[in-house]
Order: sequence, then structure tokens, then C-alpha cells
Amino acid sequence: MTLTEMITLYERLSAATAYIFGFLFHGDLYMVKTAGLPLEMLKLDHMSSKRGGFAKVRVRLNATLKAQLVEAGAIKLGAASLLEADDRYNKGERFERLVTESYGLSWTKDSIPFWVSGDISLNGEEIQVKYDGAELTNENLLKRVAA
Repeated sequence: MTLTEMITLYERLSAATAYIFGFLFHGDLYMVKTAGLPLEMLKLDHMSSKRGGFAKVRVRLNATLKAQLVEAGAIKLGAASLLEADDRYNKGERFERLVTESYGLSWTKDSIPFWVSGDISLNGEEIQVKYDGAELTNENLLKRVAA
């Protein structure tokens, strides 16, 4: 599957109607909310051959895009050290916690699939939260869910 095909299928299957992406820029942590999945924030990659070699989509924001997002009003959450706060969780989980708490909601780690609900429910809107470098989805999972 191509990147465009995977994104189209993901958006069709996803319970989320909005997305929040996180990234570091000049030592600070930022978030930006989007209505869809901007192709310029995503990269087609592949799993290792040991894991099947399937195509996968990763969140990847280059330096130019980060600068543009900051200039356009990306929300600064604070210093990059916020992501180092709790060794029990990975950076993506820590970012999701920070975003959730920034909306005044309490966060608990869960494993709810993207086709069931977003990571945050806010005023009836389902929002998927992803940190730079995270895997959004993979070809194998999309085919299983679509079937």
C-alpha cells in the first residue's frame, strides 16, 4: 500500500476526527492540532523483515516543518524536560498525559484501539494524540481492521 492509500484507509476507520501532534523545537515541547492527517507530517516506512516487512506510517516532522508550525502558533507546553518526568512510560505516553492534563482531564494509560475511540474525548470530539517518531499504523493492522 502507498502512504496515501494507508492514510485514506486509516482516516476512514479511525474513531478520531482530530489529531494532536507533538514535537520538540529548540529545547521546548510543542503541540499542534489538525483536523486531518497532513501528509507532510507522515512518512512511509517498513517494519523489519523479522516482523513481516509490512509498510507502516510514522509521524515525522522535519526541522523546517517544526519551525513553520511554531511560527503559525503551535502551543508550547514547556521545556523538553517534561518528557523525562516518569520512567514508567515512553515519550509518546508521557506526551499524551501532558496533552490530556493540559485540557484539565485526568489521564490513565490504556490500550484502546484507534477505531474504537481517540486518545482524548473533548466536548464530543475524539482526538488521536501522537508524538514525533511514533508509528501511526501499519499495513497489516489496517487490513485486519478493514476486513
